[in-house]
Amino acid sequence: MKVVINLYKKHKMTVDNYIITSIKNEAKEYIKNVDKILKKYKFIQLIYSVDENFSQISPVLCRKESETVNIGSDKSHYFVKLRLDEDGFYISNPYIHYRTGKASITVVRKIDDQYYVFDCNLILLLEELRLIEHNTMHDRFTRSVYLLGSTILALVAIALLVYGGYKFIHMFFTPEGGDFFHDIFKSIISVTLGIAIFDLAKQIIEHEVLFHSFAHEEGHQYKVLGKFLVSIVIALSIETLMVVFKIALDDYTHMLSAFYLMIGTTVMFVGLAFYYKTIQSSSKSSKEEE
Repeated sequence: MKVVINLYKKHKMTVDNYIITSIKNEAKEYIKNVDKILKKYKFIQLIYSVDENFSQISPVLCRKESETVNIGSDKSHYFVKLRLDEDGFYISNPYIHYRTGKASITVVRKIDDQYYVFDCNLILLLEELRLIEHNTMHDRFTRSVYLLGSTILALVAIALLVYGGYKFIHMFFTPEGGDFFHDIFKSIISVTLGIAIFDLAKQIIEHEVLFHSFAHEEGHQYKVLGKFLVSIVIALSIETLMVVFKIALDDYTHMLSAFYLMIGTTVMFVGLAFYYKTIQSSSKSSKEEE
C-alpha cells in the first residue's frame, strides 16, 4: 500500500489533473448520469451529493447497488478541512476506503449549492494512467495459483510432520527387533523436511497472497530460498549421519560410500555459504550505488 501512496504523491499533479479533467468533461448532472460515469471510469467507486449544509441529499451510488439509508444524514465532519480551488474542486489525501479496503482518494466538486463526492480507487487510477504495473484480473489469477500451490505445500508439510511424529511414537511400541536408529533418524528427517516445506508455504502465502505488494522487498526471494536450502542441508546432514552410524554398526566395507556422501554434503555446505556471501555482496553494492 505504501508503494501506491508514494507513487500517487510522486505524480500528484498529473493524477489530479486527470481526475479533474475527467469530471469536468462529463455532464454536470452527475447523479442522473451515474451509470455512464461509473462505466466509463473504472476507478470511480461511488458517487453521492450533499447540500450546502452538508446534508446528504442523494443515495450512495455504486456499480452493484445504491444505499438510501444515509439520505438526510449530516456529512459536515467530512468537510471540515474542505478547501476548494478556483474551479470548485477539492482532492483529499490518500486513505484506506471503508468499503473496499483499498487505497483511495475523495474528490469533491461544488456546483451551485451542491457538493458532488467521488470516491476513487487509487490503484485502478494509477493503472489507468500506466503509472503502475498492475492488472486486476492477472493479480487475482496469480494470487489464486499461489494460494493453491502454497496450500498443497502446507498439506504436504503437515503430512510429513504427522508421519515423523507417528514414527517416533511407533518405535516405542515396536518389538525389540525394530531398528531404533533407523526409526529415530527417519522421524527427525520427516519433521525437518516438514518444517522446511511449511516455512516455504508460509512465505508464499504471506508475501504473494495476503500481503502482496507491487514492489517486492529487495532480495526477498533469495532469503526465502536460502531458508529453504538451509533446512534441506540440515536434513541431508542428518541423513548422512544416519548412514555413517548404520555402516559403522553393520558393515565397514561400505564406509567408502559414506565418505562420498559426507563429501557431497560438505560441498552443499560450501555452496550454501558461497550463495549467502554472493547475496550479501550484491546487496551491499546496491546500497553503495544508491
